[in-house]
Amino acid sequence: MDIADQNFVKKINQKLLLKEILHHAPISRAKLSERTGLNKSTVSSQVSSLMKEHLVYEIGQGESSGGRRPVLLMFNKRAGYSIGIDVGVDYVNGILTDLEGSILHDQQLKLSSNAPDVTTRRLIELIEQLISQIPSSPYGLVGIGLCIPGLVDTKERIVFTPHSKWKNIDLKTTLQDTFHVPVFIENEANAGAYGEKIFGTAKHYDHLIYASIGTGIGIGIIINHHLYRGTYGFSGEMGHMTIDFNGPTCSCGNRGCWELYASEKALFQSLQTDDQPVSYQDIEQLAKLNDMKTLNALRNFGFYLGVGLTNVLHTFNPQAIILRNKIIESQPTVLSVIQDEVSSRMDDQFSSHVELLPSSLGHNAPALGMTSLVTEAFLHDVTLSQ
Repeated sequence: MDIADQNFVKKINQKLLLKEILHHAPISRAKLSERTGLNKSTVSSQVSSLMKEHLVYEIGQGESSGGRRPVLLMFNKRAGYSIGIDVGVDYVNGILTDLEGSILHDQQLKLSSNAPDVTTRRLIELIEQLISQIPSSPYGLVGIGLCIPGLVDTKERIVFTPHSKWKNIDLKTTLQDTFHVPVFIENEANAGAYGEKIFGTAKHYDHLIYASIGTGIGIGIIINHHLYRGTYGFSGEMGHMTIDFNGPTCSCGNRGCWELYASEKALFQSLQTDDQPVSYQDIEQLAKLNDMKTLNALRNFGFYLGVGLTNVLHTFNPQAIILRNKIIESQPTVLSVIQDEVSSRMDDQFSSHVELLPSSLGHNAPALGMTSLVTEAFLHDVTLSQ
């Protein structure tokens, strides 16, 4: 075996060992050898390399099983930090996490304008504030992940955002030139799906759908544990599937789109009066008071979500659908209406084998998904560079 092949094998072994330490720490070298099938000298050598890179450290001795007490290893989650940003239509949500995804600091800003230049300035301000919170560490900031509710191509350019009207924006280059770290751009629903898969209620599912229900509707698709992005990165725009071919024109140019009936925006518009916009708090209070207009609007919201989700279920046949929406998370009756509507429209063989669940991560799901993608890229690069 030549030197290049030997180095490649070493890197593969090191990644395998780091993965085992990540998921099964505290763990001994002997246990790593047993779990991976690598001989003890290889384990010892590669663990030493990981310790030199500040990715692994020893925490002392474990219980003996008959011989010497083993020295236990841990992943150094404070070796570096990542920033995740969720850019909405009228807000920016940012989090700072360690390498295991624990949130150290989070901050949300309202946007007075969603114009690209205004949003970019606010983004840079927010990132600078988060960077100022980073403790001393071997690697510092390892990357920035950012997601938007719109089309992101395979080169991570923002092609189009239907509600803020961004077109062909290269935000990745702008942020990389400003902060000199790797930057990753993703669709918001994809990021949310990944966040729920890594940290949330979707951990144990191989195939799932994440439905982000806000101003519009987007879905993130996980197939065999992996994000499905489509040929050009545009998968999941199911908010723009037609559910009424004679319906009104959507901002995307289509007619009768699902999100015109089942988005949060549609719900708020159905309850809004001329003199006063409706808030989350208004809906919660009126629902508690059994206000009939509010209860009917919530039922319609659940009904139209159920109609569209039936199509999603027939198309992808997932194990679970995770629903990210503040109202669904706070109003269990809406989820019940969705479940009833889906059941009434599908054969039991379909509906009885899928779970419809509210998001467990709430508004942080997309930002957490982005920090996870950043961390994975960092760990991949740092092991390959040795």
